[in-house]
Amino acid sequence: MTEQAAAAPRPRRTSANWILAGLIGVFGLVVFVIAVRDGRADSALLFVALPVLLAAALALSPGRTSHGRVFVATTIALLLAAVALHEGAICVVLAAPLVYAVAHGTMGFINLVRRSSRTYSVILVPLLLLPGLEGSGIGPRIAPEQSVEVTRVVALSADAVAARLAAGPRPVPVQSPALRLLGAPLPEHVAGSGLAPGDRWTFGYHGSAHGPGGHLVAEVATSEPGHLTFRFPEDTTINGRWFTWRQADLRWQAVDAGTTEVRLTVDYRRGLDPSWYFGPLQDVLLDQGGGHLLDMLALR
Repeated sequence: MTEQAAAAPRPRRTSANWILAGLIGVFGLVVFVIAVRDGRADSALLFVALPVLLAAALALSPGRTSHGRVFVATTIALLLAAVALHEGAICVVLAAPLVYAVAHGTMGFINLVRRSSRTYSVILVPLLLLPGLEGSGIGPRIAPEQSVEVTRVVALSADAVAARLAAGPRPVPVQSPALRLLGAPLPEHVAGSGLAPGDRWTFGYHGSAHGPGGHLVAEVATSEPGHLTFRFPEDTTINGRWFTWRQADLRWQAVDAGTTEVRLTVDYRRGLDPSWYFGPLQDVLLDQGGGHLLDMLALR
């Protein structure tokens, strides 16, 4: 059986193969150029259109190992992208499941069409690129304004919580397994204290051989008993590629004499599309980041 399988002729290219590859190539080129022009090359279009184009190219040499070739080609592309993006490699890691799903899904669809005698079904191919059009200028962005909330009950009085907030945050070891596993960019040095309007906390990020790490400035906008709001007048960190801080709201309320509930709400604008994938993902990561901030404030 093995020798017979090895000797079996490879499927021949048909007009459907060429039409499939041509349609995907043209659409992929258009959306990729638009993404680069808009400065969004590391967003949804790269992570969706790239594997589609790889699958289309491989469709010109069909065979029983097409999924294996897609996997290899996609993996090589991801590795090269990680090298090119330097610290932005975390974005490649986060997008990898989406890339593999789109690549293998596209290859599966191409194989299905190739086996079909109805060649007019190739007109459905452009639909494969629709998930990558969100936020490109061709398609609208869906709910880019997002918010996360972190709540903790700490064994401190309300006055003790206020005192720790007034002292400002300080770097601490990362407790979140998700942030540690991904190597997420986190502040390594912090300056600033105080709770009066205009007081600033500056979070410094590490540099690298590829450039400075940058910093994030959080400024107290309003200050009331048990309530602070922050604005972010400056952000030069790599995180700015993926989201934009809008506002942070911090509230604390005594539960009893020795226990206080602390609630942190952060509003941000998502920088990555598509929303159905990166929306929930960034919510989880920003939730873990909010927990790390409370750790930095010694509110554990």
